Amino acid sequence: MVRGEREAKGISRVGVVAVAAPASVMLVVGLWGLDRGGMWRDEAVTFQVARRSLPEIWRLLHSVDAVHGLYYLLMHPVLALRADEVVLRLPSVCAAAATAGLVGALGTRLARPRVGLWAGLLYAVTPMAGHFAQEGRSYALVAACAAGATLLLVRAVAGAAWWPYGTVVAVACLLHELAVLVLVAHALTLAHARVPGAVWGRWGRAAGGAVLALVPLAVVSRTQAGQVAWLPVPRLGTVERLLRSFTGWEGEVFWAYVVLIAVALWPARGRGTLAGTPPGPSLAGVALPLMTVPPLTLIAVSQFQPMYDDRYVLYALAGAPLLAASGADRLVRGVGRSPLATVTGVVAVGLAFAHQFPLHRQDRTPSVRADNLATVSAVAARELGPGDPVLFVPAIGRRAALAYPEAFRGVWDVALRVSAPESGTLYGEEVDAAELRRRLSGLDRLWVVAEPNAWRSRRFPRNSAERVKLTVVREQFAPYLPVRHLAHGGATLRLHVRRAGVAGITALTGSEPGVATAGSGPGAPRGGAVTWSGPGAPVPYAAASSVTAGSAPGIALSPASTRGAPGTPAGPTTAPGTPAAPASPSTSGVRLDPAGRAVPAANPGLIATPQPVRPPPAPPRRAPS
Repeated sequence: MVRGEREAKGISRVGVVAVAAPASVMLVVGLWGLDRGGMWRDEAVTFQVARRSLPEIWRLLHSVDAVHGLYYLLMHPVLALRADEVVLRLPSVCAAAATAGLVGALGTRLARPRVGLWAGLLYAVTPMAGHFAQEGRSYALVAACAAGATLLLVRAVAGAAWWPYGTVVAVACLLHELAVLVLVAHALTLAHARVPGAVWGRWGRAAGGAVLALVPLAVVSRTQAGQVAWLPVPRLGTVERLLRSFTGWEGEVFWAYVVLIAVALWPARGRGTLAGTPPGPSLAGVALPLMTVPPLTLIAVSQFQPMYDDRYVLYALAGAPLLAASGADRLVRGVGRSPLATVTGVVAVGLAFAHQFPLHRQDRTPSVRADNLATVSAVAARELGPGDPVLFVPAIGRRAALAYPEAFRGVWDVALRVSAPESGTLYGEEVDAAELRRRLSGLDRLWVVAEPNAWRSRRFPRNSAERVKLTVVREQFAPYLPVRHLAHGGATLRLHVRRAGVAGITALTGSEPGVATAGSGPGAPRGGAVTWSGPGAPVPYAAASSVTAGSAPGIALSPASTRGAPGTPAGPTTAPGTPAAPASPSTSGVRLDPAGRAVPAANPGLIATPQPVRPPPAPPRRAPS
């Protein structure tokens, strides 16, 4: 009896190691290079939305991003403690570490401790797991919930309570509604295990409760389906890419993974479980449906209604290392519980990590994401001053200013009517086309933040205000080439000046500082329409971008062509090369109420009220020949 207790304690200690070691490794991998120097667009949405007040978040979810609503609410108190990029990603790191530990626990329970140890470590060193461990989005949390729900399913089949299982599945679905596909995988697990009808009934009640909790979210998100309209129809290559993401992109690691999974799935001579394992679902019966059913189901549905993306099925990754570890265990089963076999497996996992180390290292650079908003924000912080007019083309380009508001402090957002938090939108509400044309007509200099395809897109925007942006900037402004600021990494920041001979329409009201009053005398256009002729006639934007300073008569480069603050005399008031005077503190970073009184800005960044603008820098003097 004493000997049996000692063996049980020894197994328990080994089981703890099989859980703790993978979680620790995943934690280290997740923390490595966590501050990679910038947020990309999706993380920026989390950052700016979770920092809003709870009523503002709730209002936003009625129109957009309801599928991420619970995640935003969970991140709200986290970012209230400290709002930076590292804290933004810490919950994902912790969730990934928990997932690795849960994979280890599943392997330990369904097979033996060394299977759990190997499986958990394999999960921790998989590049896909490391990638989403450093993503300020909900996918790592969903994966943790799915792995936890799978472990609770195995325990519930063995006689434990079912309500924890239903609760965790519901949380996973509320974090991302496509996690509901894990229930399909679990149903196949129960069918493979041939559980009695009573178990099916208890599972049905728990699963039904989770689905019932998901229904309101599904109804609301259905009205927001346009957010994923950009997703393509998945093809055969999608399956291969996902398989490599689950197992390893490098050839040696990939084929070793595939062989081990094949060994795990090879039919055994007799049906049964390993000695010492509780009755119920087998490891293959749990891991194979978890790995395959959610992604294949989503791919099949996406043939009719595209909604597939690899990140949406990250939680299915947990099945692959379980199968590979099980296959390795079958290969070395002849040596029994030899510590040498366990250590050899750990070393093999280390070699797999070393072989894929370049992928991990590359993943910790900003260039691996779709964009890096810190790049354009750094240029904006260096070049923009209070009152400078900025135009975002299209409106989603404003995400850089919302993620890094300090870089855009006090600038005038020319198109903005209502800020994002106040309007209950992601990027704010903009003025209509007529008002935007009127505002642009009062400017001779303009900073443009443009998305990569803003000028090259073959599709003309449906939104009339976006059409006005493209038309006016292309036809009335030209890039100011002596100061050519190109911020790569997803967006471009460039100063534009009005073409010589193209007169703007001074249609802004006199109560708006820094802009001339609209004239109603002879020659004033009606209805905000812009007319011009002569040297400033419209030219293609590509041609405007290719001219050189001082060589094109149609481009105004002189500070004399800019409109300064009210009362500024016409013509240049400073010598070429003299820096412009800073904007007055009384008007910089200030919003005005309808009565013209200054009120504090709710957002330290963008300002919707026109501000005094600075003249462009003087062109460099030409050296005497």
